[in-house]
Amino acid sequence: MLNIHNLSVAFGGEYLFEEIAFRLNGGDRVGLIGKNGAGKSTLLKLLSKEMAPDEGTIATEKDVKIGFLKQDIDFEQGRTVLDESYQAFAEIKSLEAQLEDINTALAERTDYESDSYHQLMVDLNDVTHHYEILGGYNYQGDTEKVLLGLGFKREDFNKLTDTFSGGWRMRIELAKLLLQNNDVLLLDEPTNHLDIESIIWLEQFLKSYAGAVVIVSHDKMFLDNVTNRTIEISLGRIYDYPKPYSKFLELRREMKEQQLSAQKNQEKQIAQTERLIEKFRAKSSKASMAQSLIKKLDKMERIEVDEEDNSVMNVRFPVSVNPGKVVVELENLSKSYGKKEVLRDIDLLVERGSKTAFVGQNGQGKTTLAKIIVGELDHTGDVKMGHNVQLGYFAQNQAEYLDGQKTILDTMTDAANEGNRSKVRDILGSFLFRGDEVEKYVKVLSGGERNRLALAKMLLQPFNVLIMDEPTNHLDIKSKNVLKQALQNFEGTLILVSHDRDFLQGLTDRVYEFKEGAIKEYLGDIDFYLDQRKAEDFRKIEKGEKKVAEKVQVEEKESDYHTQKKQKSLKNRLSGVEKRISELEREIGEIDHQLLMDYDNTVAKPNFFDNYQKKKKNLESLMEDWEKLSHELELLD
Repeated sequence: MLNIHNLSVAFGGEYLFEEIAFRLNGGDRVGLIGKNGAGKSTLLKLLSKEMAPDEGTIATEKDVKIGFLKQDIDFEQGRTVLDESYQAFAEIKSLEAQLEDINTALAERTDYESDSYHQLMVDLNDVTHHYEILGGYNYQGDTEKVLLGLGFKREDFNKLTDTFSGGWRMRIELAKLLLQNNDVLLLDEPTNHLDIESIIWLEQFLKSYAGAVVIVSHDKMFLDNVTNRTIEISLGRIYDYPKPYSKFLELRREMKEQQLSAQKNQEKQIAQTERLIEKFRAKSSKASMAQSLIKKLDKMERIEVDEEDNSVMNVRFPVSVNPGKVVVELENLSKSYGKKEVLRDIDLLVERGSKTAFVGQNGQGKTTLAKIIVGELDHTGDVKMGHNVQLGYFAQNQAEYLDGQKTILDTMTDAANEGNRSKVRDILGSFLFRGDEVEKYVKVLSGGERNRLALAKMLLQPFNVLIMDEPTNHLDIKSKNVLKQALQNFEGTLILVSHDRDFLQGLTDRVYEFKEGAIKEYLGDIDFYLDQRKAEDFRKIEKGEKKVAEKVQVEEKESDYHTQKKQKSLKNRLSGVEKRISELEREIGEIDHQLLMDYDNTVAKPNFFDNYQKKKKNLESLMEDWEKLSHELELLD
């Protein structure tokens, strides 16, 4: 599908990557990995043709369609969820406009015998045929199915997109990409802001995707579950293996060990050859042999061991002072945004030293509760802070609060106090900002680099209770591992809002699920929660089946057959409408065919155009009836 040949990109005179080459084929699900700033997002922009390389080529097969999910989504304001989703069908919408124009022209014309009228009929047939081929009669239903599959409810369809959180907007963008039937999907951190249920749904979709997929992600579990190939960008080169992430790491380790072993053997061979050369040089009878060995050494291709960028953060979260046993206590806490009640009568007790995860779908109140605890939002009910509690808060969009016009060093110096200003450079160094790098402006940093700076800045304030909202967004895998280790070693109290299953594993000792204004406690880590949810969902299914069985029994005993009778009547009517629709579509199709084959004799029939238009109006009316009857049946099921 895509052939990448000797691709190079440079910034400020330094190569981001140089002369990289690989090929993408149908069925490839590639995990594109590398440190923050290695060039992953840049490579996606090159593949999508949003950006041109400095050197090299990207050859694309004819008619290949590429869909690109970016980190930052920018919707046009004023569109509903459905309107935005329909943007996936630009060609179909264009054909709809053409059909409307042609039908309007036909309705206004009376010169049935003219060539121009005949041309309108030909155009109508051509455009209708093209519309049908592209799925014009199905796209609205397909859109609703995908949106429902991504967790939207029917009542959400006509709401404006700007009323939804970032995670839900990401789902709309995903829906558009899935509906477009692209040959290549380029996904830049698709799991950022997605809840766990949505991530699992996306995994299932991508596993069965027929085209090629390139995914930039720092979610190890997601990569292992979805990908069948890994490409790592490191120090300007790429390493390409047909394995998912974890197996790729094993192969890379094995290959490096083999390279080291081969390099040692070669070095021994070189040393031995050099000794022979020195020995033979001293004897004139052996001079020719010495020259031969020198030529052999010159021709020898030296084995090189792949360089690795092993620099990682060095993070430690010190506890300021010991707080009391109870850190935070919430009683009857509620929060509404206008008419929408997000949290209702919440009771929660957080004890010293506990490590808690907040999970649940986007928009269920996790971030809201975190902001209430740190005092950023008003609410009803009580929030009682414990003795000696000092809060540290890392917001979901913490990096956005950084001033792009400041340097890294200025950002830290301005946030420091007299007591820790002298430690600013040391703290920056532990977060991989060393030497002249501290003079970089914030505006040129990657998303991951900004997150690292925001974490470093947070350490300038004392705390013993740490509340973090999606701290792993944009962090590379190595940085995430270091952050996880630091949080495991943190002796204070931790409240963590995250959708990253791998990051949460073994990190928290309790999970609170947010759903429909309430919270539910699970005393265990994220694996325990996911296991319980599966069991709970199964029990719900069982309960649902039992209720259905009980309902049937009650209906039989009480002879309450009204619902069944109504269903039967609706099904009969629906069947009749479907049959009539099929007949009319066939009749209209036959007339269209006759018009193309023998226009003059066809239009000469008495009242031809009146009958033709009548059939089309009848078809529209029947389609409306079918939709109403189907909706009524759905409500009864």
